[in-house]
Amino acid sequence: ICDCAVLHSRHPVASFFHLFFRVSAIVVYLLCEFLSSSFIACMVTIILLLSCDFWAVKNVTGRLMVGLRWWNQVDDDGKSHWKFESRKVSAQGHKTSESESRIFWLGLIICPVIWVIFAFSALFSFKVKWLAIVMMGVVLQGANLYGYIRCKVGSRKNLTSMATSYLGKQFLRQTMAKEDQTAS
Repeated sequence: ICDCAVLHSRHPVASFFHLFFRVSAIVVYLLCEFLSSSFIACMVTIILLLSCDFWAVKNVTGRLMVGLRWWNQVDDDGKSHWKFESRKVSAQGHKTSESESRIFWLGLIICPVIWVIFAFSALFSFKVKWLAIVMMGVVLQGANLYGYIRCKVGSRKNLTSMATSYLGKQFLRQTMAKEDQTAS
C-alpha cells in the first residue's frame, strides 16, 4: 500500500497536476537533447508545459490546495493593481490539508530553484539558445512563487518586517547561545 501524500489529500487530481506540469517540464528539459534533435520541438514542448503549469497553479491548485489566489488587474488609467486573497477558514470546514499544503509549497519553491540552477548552467556552459527556455521557467514559476508568497504573508511591508523580525530573532538566539557557552 502506497503511503503517498497525494493519495491522502482532499484534492488528489489537483495535487497530481500541481506537480505533473512542473516536473514534466524539468524532465523534458533534461532529456530533450537525447530524445529529439529538433530544438524547436523541445522548446515548444517545454514552453507549453510551463504555460500549463502557470495556469494550473495560478487558477486551480492554489485555490484548492491552500486557499490562496492572486491576479493582476489593469484599471481604466492603465495602472496595474495586484490583488492577493487568502480564504478564511469558515464554520463549514473549508480547511486546507497539511499534506496538500506541503505538496503545494515544496513544489512551488523547489522547481523555480531548479530552473535558476539550469539558468546558471546554461549561462556558464554557453548554451545561449537554452537560456531563453530556462528564463521562461524562472519567470513563469517565479511569478507564481512571488504571487503566492505575497498572498500568504500579506503586503510587501509585511514581508519586509517579517524578514527583519526573523533575522533579529536569529541574531538574538545566537547571541544568547554564545553568552550561555561563555557563562558555563
